Amino acid sequence: MRHSALPVPVIAAIEALPHDAHPMGVILAGLNALSTFHPEQNPALQGGGIYRSHDVQDKQIVRIIGKMTTLAAHAYHRNTGRTPAHPNQTMGYAENFLYMLDAGLDPNHRPNPRLAKALDVMFLLHAEHEMNCSTAAARHLASSGVDVYSAVAGAVGALYGPLHGGANEAVLKMLARIGNKEAIPAFLKRVKDKKEKMFGFGHRVYKNFDPRANVIREVAEEVFRLVGRDPLIDVAVELEKAARQDEYFVQRKLYPNVDFYSGLVYRALGFPPEFFTVLFAVPRAAGYLAHWRESLTDPDAKIARPQQVYQGEWLRAYPALAARPPASSDSMWHVQVSNASRRRLAGGSSSGKEFRPSSGGGVTGGKSFAHPPRDVGLGPAFSSGVVPGDATGGVDKLFHAR
Repeated sequence: MRHSALPVPVIAAIEALPHDAHPMGVILAGLNALSTFHPEQNPALQGGGIYRSHDVQDKQIVRIIGKMTTLAAHAYHRNTGRTPAHPNQTMGYAENFLYMLDAGLDPNHRPNPRLAKALDVMFLLHAEHEMNCSTAAARHLASSGVDVYSAVAGAVGALYGPLHGGANEAVLKMLARIGNKEAIPAFLKRVKDKKEKMFGFGHRVYKNFDPRANVIREVAEEVFRLVGRDPLIDVAVELEKAARQDEYFVQRKLYPNVDFYSGLVYRALGFPPEFFTVLFAVPRAAGYLAHWRESLTDPDAKIARPQQVYQGEWLRAYPALAARPPASSDSMWHVQVSNASRRRLAGGSSSGKEFRPSSGGGVTGGKSFAHPPRDVGLGPAFSSGVVPGDATGGVDKLFHAR
């Protein structure tokens, strides 16, 4: 795989993140760091016409696809405390990914080819799937003329949301709650009574069986033959069978989708649930880039600006500030001040001035001020739960105002 190595500063940015950072957050940090490289392709520096060149387009496509597995390997090992192996350019895409995860310091390590093939099939099935939430985000961002790394990062950010990329993890948790085949009838009854939600069934596009689910079920059996059978697969197969014979689900066209079996495959391959969305993002980058490239050739392309229909009050008086009612209950103005903030604000300054808390939860100046400030209620900038290590220079400036 060419273009799979990461610039050293990008690796340094990843390694600066907390060891328990969510893997998708690590991927996002890496993509955003990459957006600062290769200034020759950045429209903000080179002008909006730079992407008219197919050579420039294709160079960025192979760079991002090549680096996604390397970013994923670093995201995986950010949690393990180990360093991924350097990319091996003699291997295929999925095989190289497994190599970076498992080789360590052994350059002669070779992943099991059947497991690499299984992961390759999973990547192919997730590579593209029409205008979903994250793909729409990629096209929306690209319409502004932003660099492609930022556009893909925005799409990955949308995929990070549990309603989009977290469905296969939800399926695993659901199957674990069911526990065994004997509990399936009671579970289905709770679903029909609206007391449970059944994940992994139904799709906005497929009103019959999702064709990808059949393929993934076969991949699951292949993986289980190599690494051992997950007992939850029997629960999943029986649940699918029972649901497809139940008129309630048949009439509503609720059939297994791509997420129903994919979590079982990824768990059998040794990936933790929080990493499942990364395994979605890696191949889906190809889909984002295909849409990005297509959008560049659209002769009617213009910046996306969705229309809104205002349904509020048409005409109303403009009240004076003093006459306005208190802020609504969802205001951020009165967020509880943390004890760490109170400790800092109760301390003295280098000039010997001291502060004392006011009765209203704000802060007042000590008598050493020539012109003591009025009682200041803490605003959103420093009433939002400051923790040790936060910058509080703005607080000091406010309370030293005369």
